Amino acid sequence: MPMGAAAPGLLGEVLLPIRAGGVPRGEVVFRGGDPVFATRLRIGEAAAAVLSACGVAVNDLWELRTGRRQSVEIEVRAAAAALISFAFLRGAQPDAGLVRDAGPMTALYPAKGGEWVHLHGGFPHLRDGLLDLLGCQNEPASIGAAVARFDAQALEDAIAERNLCGARVREASEWASHPQGRALAAQPLVEIRRVGDAPAEALPPGDRPLSGLRVLDLTRVLAGPTCARALAEHGADVMRVHAAHLPSVPPFVVDTGHGKLSTELDLRVPEEAERFRSLVREGDVVSRGYRAGALEKLGFGLEELVALRPGLVCVAINCYGHEGPWRERAGWEQLAQTVTGIAAEQGGRETPGLLPAAATDYTTGYLAALGALVALQRRAREGGSWEVRVSLARTGMWLLGQSRVDGTPGFLNDELLEPYFATTKTAAGPVRHLGPVLGLSETPARWARPTVPLGSHPPIWPDR
Repeated sequence: MPMGAAAPGLLGEVLLPIRAGGVPRGEVVFRGGDPVFATRLRIGEAAAAVLSACGVAVNDLWELRTGRRQSVEIEVRAAAAALISFAFLRGAQPDAGLVRDAGPMTALYPAKGGEWVHLHGGFPHLRDGLLDLLGCQNEPASIGAAVARFDAQALEDAIAERNLCGARVREASEWASHPQGRALAAQPLVEIRRVGDAPAEALPPGDRPLSGLRVLDLTRVLAGPTCARALAEHGADVMRVHAAHLPSVPPFVVDTGHGKLSTELDLRVPEEAERFRSLVREGDVVSRGYRAGALEKLGFGLEELVALRPGLVCVAINCYGHEGPWRERAGWEQLAQTVTGIAAEQGGRETPGLLPAAATDYTTGYLAALGALVALQRRAREGGSWEVRVSLARTGMWLLGQSRVDGTPGFLNDELLEPYFATTKTAAGPVRHLGPVLGLSETPARWARPTVPLGSHPPIWPDR
């Protein structure tokens, strides 16, 4: 494979808009290149570029602490593996079994006239709602026959009206002319904006770049938890806040739970909402992946959060973007690929298909972490409260905007990735898993806590 053929240029694309000075000369080394997966999109090199950008941002915080910088190294093959890290779980898994088939209600189906729709029933209420809408049984032939009776656009509209998940397959040019595509095109890949005044804050004491910084993770599957996990691997204290009434995907909980505490709070209950406020007041970052407006209804919108804790960094992650007519629609990785044109290119308009990796999910998670790192550095230097906004669909548009790569795909297996594997002792026994793939010469990335079942800890921050 070529040596990081496009990754250095992609690194510049990511960093130049958000970091004064751009890419530090000679600080980042890339090894290998695409194609790693069976796709012409440069998803491995894109992931390597975003991860290395995180390394540069970590270095900025490390320099604030020590006056020193360190070298950053990333292997494209390892960065590509990080886009399917859940697939490398081995051994006992707390709160999880084998990775489950998503089921027939999460798939692409042809609609009337030859257009395609991707349905997503990843959680029970979404599956049941789609079954009710379609009037069919939960098996492929019945679903396929029901979808074939619908016009694709009419079905997408009906799905949205019921607050369910599904989307019509579009080519990139069609998405570019769609009102939501136009709204996203006007937004940066990573949006970082000052949303309030607060004094500058020196970093807490510690021997790691993010030591003493506290992160609340109010997210599920998959980008949001990846963001918080990425901050944990550089020393942040991360607490995932789980609501027992909300479903989750067990293997993804394990995969994205490394390095985190996990507590259970129902923000609809006044006493538990007050406990959450106490966590916010003593925190530094709140990462949110709820549908737009959901936390506002509970009294935890952006304005309320920064009022509770001036100087807070608020991360907002969604599928379709934070401006435009679709900003309140819920979505998933597959739907971001479906609407932006990725599925149409990957499989062809006649038989669209998805990428062989969760490229918009994990990459968006790392972009969110990058934004949080930059915002924390700005807070330390100039003060302020900050918001970071990213979306799966905006990431998909960025991936589509890169040059294509030809050649025979590489392959990934445990033997090739051996240097990146770790074995962690958990409550359910040892878990072998992919560890952090970003290399830092002075402060190696690592998770200090094992992945745990949801709700394993009280809602109390550990001492700094």
